[in-house]
Amino acid sequence: MLLCADVAAGRRREMTEGERALWGIEKLNVPRSTIPAVTHVDYSARLQTVRKETNPVYHAILSAFRERTGCPVVVNTSFNVRGEPIVCSPEDAYRCFMRTSMDALVLENHVLLRRRSPHSQNRRTGAASSRSTRERSPAPSS
Repeated sequence: MLLCADVAAGRRREMTEGERALWGIEKLNVPRSTIPAVTHVDYSARLQTVRKETNPVYHAILSAFRERTGCPVVVNTSFNVRGEPIVCSPEDAYRCFMRTSMDALVLENHVLLRRRSPHSQNRRTGAASSRSTRERSPAPSS
């Protein structure tokens, strides 16, 4: 379900006097919360909720992310890079992953991780390794 809701008070960050005095894009770029990528200037956010009953796997991933990071949300955005069309297939996803600096790509039950050598300066030169999520960790419990 998509809705616009207030960001929880405990996640909000009030602007300083100096930040309030800014104008235009400088003021717009002031972080409004601990999750600035999703917080609008009025402290609202456009949320998509995930219910355990309707999507248990994704719900488990989000729950694990919150447990590990303390952050209860992830940013859901289109999968493409500037100047390229939106990714529509696993092949598109792999090509996009290999051409960017992404750390990981998850496709169904498979995780591709960018492998970097200690001497590599360019993240794009790292190769990808693949592991099934079933090999990595046990299935989430209800």
